[in-house]
Amino acid sequence: MTCIIGLEENGKAYIGGDSAAVNGYDVRQTSISKVFRNDGLIMGYTSSFRMGQLLEFMGVPPHDGEIDDDYMVNKFVEEVRKNFKEKGYTTIKENNERGGVFIVGIGSKIYTVEADFQVQRYSDGLSSIGCGQDYAYGAMMALKNEEPTERIRRSLEIVSYYSLAVTPPFTILETT
Repeated sequence: MTCIIGLEENGKAYIGGDSAAVNGYDVRQTSISKVFRNDGLIMGYTSSFRMGQLLEFMGVPPHDGEIDDDYMVNKFVEEVRKNFKEKGYTTIKENNERGGVFIVGIGSKIYTVEADFQVQRYSDGLSSIGCGQDYAYGAMMALKNEEPTERIRRSLEIVSYYSLAVTPPFTILETT
């Protein structure tokens, strides 16, 4: 289900995503946005609508505007883990804690948080998650000369052409 694209460009972070709600072979357009703002951050997710709702309405740890890897790993992700545990979302199997996959944009940076709560930032400033991620990487590279929001929108259109689990309308946000 889904395609979320994160991009660092022009001193800002951008995240765009689709509106598919998939269950087996069924796909419907959801009114729940998979891309949203929370206290100065923009986020986009795959994995579970429940997880996305927990991220959207959780309290974000205080920050001074200077976000770095240390903040993301030791404050933000720890708050996410605590929130997921308290709300019954996290699973633990063989002593391994699992959540879901999402992208966070803050300031000019894009971070990808994997299901094991690893925090990743890619050197090319591009991230994509969901079943359409491989198509998204190709489209984003092919459209690299486009303005950021148009680049993401057109890439999501391309992904939706090839993936049945990615549907418009698309939501695209940028950091302020």
